[in-house]
Amino acid sequence: MSTRRARIISQGNKQHLQLKVQTGDLLINEKLDREELCGPTEPCILHFQVLMEKPLEIFQAELRVIDINDHSPIFTEKEIILKIPENSPLGTEFPLYHALDSDVGSNNVQNYKISPNSHFGILTKERTDGRKYPELVLDKELDREEEPQLRLTLTALDGGSPPRSGTAQVHIEVVDINDNAPEFEQPIYKVRIPENSSLGSLVATVSARDLDSGANGKISYSLFQPSEDISKTLEVNAMTGEIRLRKQVDFEGVTSYEVHIKATDGGGLSGKCTLLLQVVDVNDNPPQVTMSALTSPIPENSPEIVVAVFSVSDPDSGNNGKTISSIQEDLPFLLKPSVKNFYTLVTERALDREARAEYNITLTVTDMGTPRLKTEHNITVQISDVNDNAPAFTQTFYTLFVRENNSPALHIGSVSATDSDSGTNAQTTANGHLFALRSLDYEALQAFEFHVGAADRGSPELSSEALVRVLVLDANDNSPFVLYPLQNGSAPCTELVPRAAEPGYLVTKVVAVDGDSGQNAWLSYQLLKATEPGLFGVWAHNGEVRTARLLSERDATKHRLVVLVKDNGEPPRSATATLHVLLVDGFSQPYLPLPEAAPAQAQDDWLTVYLVVALASVSSLFLLSVLLFVAVRLCRRSRAASVGRCTVPESPFPGHLVDVSGTGTLSQSYQYEVCLTGGSEANEFKFLNPIIPNFPP
Repeated sequence: MSTRRARIISQGNKQHLQLKVQTGDLLINEKLDREELCGPTEPCILHFQVLMEKPLEIFQAELRVIDINDHSPIFTEKEIILKIPENSPLGTEFPLYHALDSDVGSNNVQNYKISPNSHFGILTKERTDGRKYPELVLDKELDREEEPQLRLTLTALDGGSPPRSGTAQVHIEVVDINDNAPEFEQPIYKVRIPENSSLGSLVATVSARDLDSGANGKISYSLFQPSEDISKTLEVNAMTGEIRLRKQVDFEGVTSYEVHIKATDGGGLSGKCTLLLQVVDVNDNPPQVTMSALTSPIPENSPEIVVAVFSVSDPDSGNNGKTISSIQEDLPFLLKPSVKNFYTLVTERALDREARAEYNITLTVTDMGTPRLKTEHNITVQISDVNDNAPAFTQTFYTLFVRENNSPALHIGSVSATDSDSGTNAQTTANGHLFALRSLDYEALQAFEFHVGAADRGSPELSSEALVRVLVLDANDNSPFVLYPLQNGSAPCTELVPRAAEPGYLVTKVVAVDGDSGQNAWLSYQLLKATEPGLFGVWAHNGEVRTARLLSERDATKHRLVVLVKDNGEPPRSATATLHVLLVDGFSQPYLPLPEAAPAQAQDDWLTVYLVVALASVSSLFLLSVLLFVAVRLCRRSRAASVGRCTVPESPFPGHLVDVSGTGTLSQSYQYEVCLTGGSEANEFKFLNPIIPNFPP
């Protein structure tokens, strides 16, 4: 019984019984008073139920309270006064007030006795409701002149063991002759009144007549031996015999009354009638709901759980006491009738707390009376959480951006996951903040992906994952690198330009790269320094170095150009390239366009011959100087190749690289030098596509 959680449910608010679930003993909480519990009703039965919760089961039970003789008979009137005519015939019966005893059955009043005397005896009679009352019987004629009054003691005895008793004094006055006693028109009056009758309502009118005249024929009416309840409920008009309500009757309290009415004339003679008053039930009591058990909260995902056990009662009778119970139709609950006006409220299906965490249920109980009365009882049922939902990320795929060269432990973003459960079932194991543990390098790693998991603290633990893609943003952290001409500290490369070059002649092209991306890798070129400003220019977008004007004999032979290579980052980074340009006469002259023939001269004079000889000598010296310069340059490159493994073409500029358009050499292809240090790796340089210049025709 302890495992099944057995308990006692009693009718009413007072718990008279208790159950020891360990032994099954049924105990009373306090001393029971049968008269207080049931009054005159016999047998006295207390109804109760034994409720088993696991599983739900209800047993009906009754406890009968047996009466003991713990009350003595009591007369409501301690002195009874009778006026009896002296000529009353023998055997005349005179009714007396009966005694009251709260006990029932054999413990109630069973017998009456009268003190010894020579004129009267006593009879014990029984009413229709089982109560016994006394009547005084005249055994010997009275003589007022001899004995005008008598005093007797009336004793009421109950049937207990030992018997209890109560006494009253009977005072008899012997009066002169009054020939006729009052007589009622009906010995029994039967009346029905509804229980909702108002105070002062007329119940009935009794009437008696007396054949005597004068004072002996004047009649007054009164209640005869009324109980305390009747005295409070009814009153009689002594002159008219009208019986009216002093207080409202209640069918649920008393269903009927037996009232005795006495009519007494002026001479002291009296007559008696009986009023049988039947109280008619009116639907004046709404149904009552008594909650015996309520389970809240209840776990989700569990079908057919008993939520509540309650009983319904209506003290009215007939259809007025019949009830119908219901709940709202849009709820996932069912009402199931159980034993004797008991109902169980159960779940219709498995409930989902995430869809609805609380239900407000209204139990509506309506009776079948007219008008119908109803009672509503509200209960709130909470749904407890079960860990049935994994954390859900707000996005299945996150994209985060972080600029390279970040500081370690930098917060790069956050992911967020929510759990529709509650309490610990909704608490996730991480806060969703993401940090970069080390500095990132865009040139080494442009993007990477990883999974982020979120787990709750429920049991069992549930988890989910989201994909995070991190894009590394480029920072301008790489300066431009000049591929050509090489700036490695070795002997500089010298570009040869014929003095006959036209403006826009391509001298060389500065080639540079930038390890960054986007606008950080957009390069621009400008001439930073020049031996003779205005002679050479650099195209800003491709790094081509071209002559800006025609060359003259006054221009210096050697020129040093410093070209600035700058990226488009913020702030911008730059590098410089140093070029050496040598102006030469006659370089590629055989392939230059022939000048127009001059007009023939009349004759060669000696001055012309001298000039030709001088020019030939100078040309020879210049050619020798050029050959020596080329030889020295090739020797230096051979030594550099042995030290830095500098790879150069095996032959000098091919003779077929001719500027047929008149814009200079290197017009159709470019020659590059790539130097590698001893520990260089393959991934430390990039190969560039050749840029084919597009010159105007």
